[in-house]
Amino acid sequence: MAITLKGKQLYLRALEPEDLEFIHQIENDEELWELSTTLTPYSRFIIKQYLKNVHRDIFEVKQLRLAICKIDTQEVLGMIDLYDYDPKHHRAGVGIIITSSAERGRGYGAEALQLITTYSFTHLDMHQLYANILDGNDRSIKLFEKMNFKSVGVLKDWKRIRGSYKNEHLYQLINTDVH
Repeated sequence: MAITLKGKQLYLRALEPEDLEFIHQIENDEELWELSTTLTPYSRFIIKQYLKNVHRDIFEVKQLRLAICKIDTQEVLGMIDLYDYDPKHHRAGVGIIITSSAERGRGYGAEALQLITTYSFTHLDMHQLYANILDGNDRSIKLFEKMNFKSVGVLKDWKRIRGSYKNEHLYQLINTDVH
């Protein structure tokens, strides 16, 4: 099997039916809900339906979700998403999660972000990627800044989390090779 989204430590792959429990765990982790718009738990049935349709491409569903896997063990470490794909303006949002706190800080996030960035700019002809990061998510801010995303603004009191409002930072990476 040829893997095109492969780095030194990991590779990115399409989601498979056997990822059901992993996705169910992520989607139902209330600590992660503030990173998305999730308000209620997802059933295994709903996730199974999602996985049946995951083969649809980014041009149709405006999203691409990939599993982040270790090369040596094939262990799934997390997921990376391109979302809100806009084909007219050649841009998409990017989000990433490494699920195990023990696996964070080992360079996996940076490598996965580099792989998806290269793929986006090379294969999808993207002009820009952006990330929305909540106040207090210092690890993500550090990651995106390390990967040359630039802070372009702050949305004040943008998200209501557990009864209080948080600011959201907007980061962009412009593909200067595309005109």
